[in-house]
Amino acid sequence: MFEPESFLCRIDDATGVATLTLNRPDRLNALTFEVYDELRRAFYALHDEEAVRVVILTGTGRGFCSGGDVEDIIGRLFERDMRGLLEFTRMTCDLVLSIRRCRKPVIGALNGTVAGAGAVIATACDMRIAAGSAKIAYLFTRVGLSGADMGAAWMLPRIVGLAKASELLMAGDFISADEAWRIGLYNRVVGDGEALNAATELAEKLAEGPSFALEITKDSLNREASMDLEGALEAEAQIQAALMLHPDFRESYDAFVEKRKPNFL
Repeated sequence: MFEPESFLCRIDDATGVATLTLNRPDRLNALTFEVYDELRRAFYALHDEEAVRVVILTGTGRGFCSGGDVEDIIGRLFERDMRGLLEFTRMTCDLVLSIRRCRKPVIGALNGTVAGAGAVIATACDMRIAAGSAKIAYLFTRVGLSGADMGAAWMLPRIVGLAKASELLMAGDFISADEAWRIGLYNRVVGDGEALNAATELAEKLAEGPSFALEITKDSLNREASMDLEGALEAEAQIQAALMLHPDFRESYDAFVEKRKPNFL
């Protein structure tokens, strides 16, 4: 298993839940080049980690992630030419791709500040459980950059709609956790200090479920975003027929008949 140095990684062998924790609380978990790189490599490694069934991404202290570190990243970018800058932006985009391609469900447990690249990373998660303090902003236009960063312009409209996504990405303003929940960006808002516990409870519930069916569901959500209805229906027909041959489908039936809890693979 990949062992990161720039953040924390804990795998609960009993439940199959892996928890990745950004761990620079004095900097509101601002990202460095090393964190970007290790985080993407961690998600690619977790994709094939048989002991892991669900992944939680969170942060220590008063913030989930405040985006790129002004000193460790932003200042150093002025030293790069176009090729060097493109190398960096492609790496940040690859992090989002690693989260979306990870076959395990990924849950963001958000606390405090969720800003810039941190907001996009949270958006890339399959679900977001947020503390009441978890205000969120896509700050890129505030610093003269495009709001379309790290896939935000592709993901956000699919979650909150085009008009609201346009406002969030163009204005770059913070919105409250309650507003983020109202527009569908957050799945749930809980009390401060409770986001990780709530995310863990959800993760353990998913981890008890049929892992292959969850993997296929995530893959379908990714793929069908670019399909027409006819293509999506045919894809789902073939996928569902194949899953009916999987042992988990039989196990769910046997468990129902025997009045017990199913034991999925």
